[in-house]
Amino acid sequence: MDMGQLGSILPLILLVVVFYFLLIRPQRKRQQEAVQMQNSLTPGARVMTTTGLFGTVVTVDNEDVVLEVAPGIETRWVKAAIGRVVAPGDAPAGEDEPVAQETGLDEEGKKESEATVERNGDQDSSTKQS
Repeated sequence: MDMGQLGSILPLILLVVVFYFLLIRPQRKRQQEAVQMQNSLTPGARVMTTTGLFGTVVTVDNEDVVLEVAPGIETRWVKAAIGRVVAPGDAPAGEDEPVAQETGLDEEGKKESEATVERNGDQDSSTKQS
């Protein structure tokens, strides 16, 4: 190989090295950090999924995590779907406010009607306010 050929290949090699250090290496580092975070999940931790759903970790298996998204509502997620652990100050708007309990009464103090299901012959059942 003479100097002319080496001079034409050197910019290509330099481009590959720059590409590695600017794109590939940081992406691998972020991926390793995400896997480490997902493997260190413990019950009670507040997390946000990659889709933006907030929940509290209930149990952790090898590949799955069970999240409580509302009192008594648990959903199963793959660990890879956990985007980040949420610090107490990072809670979404409205979560720090106490939740008003439902009394079942409307503004006038009357009991709200409950939905009932009626059978309409051979037709599908429908929800009706009584």
